[in-house]
Amino acid sequence: MVTYVFERRNQKPISIQAFLARLMHMLLLGILIIAVSLFIGIVGYRHFENMPWIDAYVNAAMILSGMGPVDTLHTNEGKIFAGSYALFSGIIFLVVIALTLAPIFHRFMHKFHLQA
Repeated sequence: MVTYVFERRNQKPISIQAFLARLMHMLLLGILIIAVSLFIGIVGYRHFENMPWIDAYVNAAMILSGMGPVDTLHTNEGKIFAGSYALFSGIIFLVVIALTLAPIFHRFMHKFHLQA
């Protein structure tokens, strides 16, 4: 059983196997969030800019990765969507980084506090 509630400072750290399972679950959650975000971007570009699926994918992936759009946007709705999606993507980046690093950071801080 994987728990997402971190142990308190007066509790012993979880085993390395449980830690790796927790880390793997957080990584999978991060991948799921990225996949859903990419899907939102693809559908948005397809709807607002009437792009073919592959072009919508490229633009969504480039914005989500922080690289910026590839194609020129032609509609005002598409431009509003692209700006909003870029802001959303920045927040998603921070959320996924926080999710994936939280178990590592917590374990480090937990071990550090126990040794003090």
